[in-house]
Amino acid sequence: MSAMLETIEISTGEQPDAAIIWLHGLGADGNDFVPVIDELELPPGAAVRFVFPHAPMMPVSINNGYVMRAWYDVHFDGVDKRADDAGIRSSQLAIERLLERERERGIAPQRTLLAGFSQGGAIALQTGLRHPARLAGVMALSTYLPLADSLASERAMENAATPIFMAHGRHDGVIAIQLAQRSVQRLRALGYAVEWRDYAMEHSVCMQEIADISQWLGRVLARS
Repeated sequence: MSAMLETIEISTGEQPDAAIIWLHGLGADGNDFVPVIDELELPPGAAVRFVFPHAPMMPVSINNGYVMRAWYDVHFDGVDKRADDAGIRSSQLAIERLLERERERGIAPQRTLLAGFSQGGAIALQTGLRHPARLAGVMALSTYLPLADSLASERAMENAATPIFMAHGRHDGVIAIQLAQRSVQRLRALGYAVEWRDYAMEHSVCMQEIADISQWLGRVLARS
């Protein structure tokens, strides 16, 4: 079994009773979304452990084999044409280990959220919808549903009703918004409750999106 992923951890209270595992995008690292914590304006007294893992280093085909942090390989013909099945499933297992560690540290799965941006969002969906214990929610930003054809047979019914938040930039030149919209349609066709937002931005995050995430997180944490 591979080693546990290195992570950055920040808690908003002394005794965290909820956890958010937040995955960065291609070529970034766990530091990428640390500044978002203060902008989320979580409810007063919320004790949340944020876990920001660093993806493994690997050569990435679309970047001419350059070695960088990535959750899986991406080829020149697009993210959804020739999926790196083995890489996606390897990262899924790595995130499962982080979920198990939160359980061991006393945070129940139903108080744990998976979140991610771009590649990280794809792995959040891949892992969260197949996880055998009910999670609090899955947040997938500027991304798409990977290995979509296998979801119906592999999904865990424990997470069939788990809240999903998906958001995308209307001018995204990295992952086309149409791909994200098709992913939402496929998820809803399987019965998932997907909250969808789109914004006048590119492959990034904007302040209105942060405000919407803050509201959604508040509702999900209160419900769980």
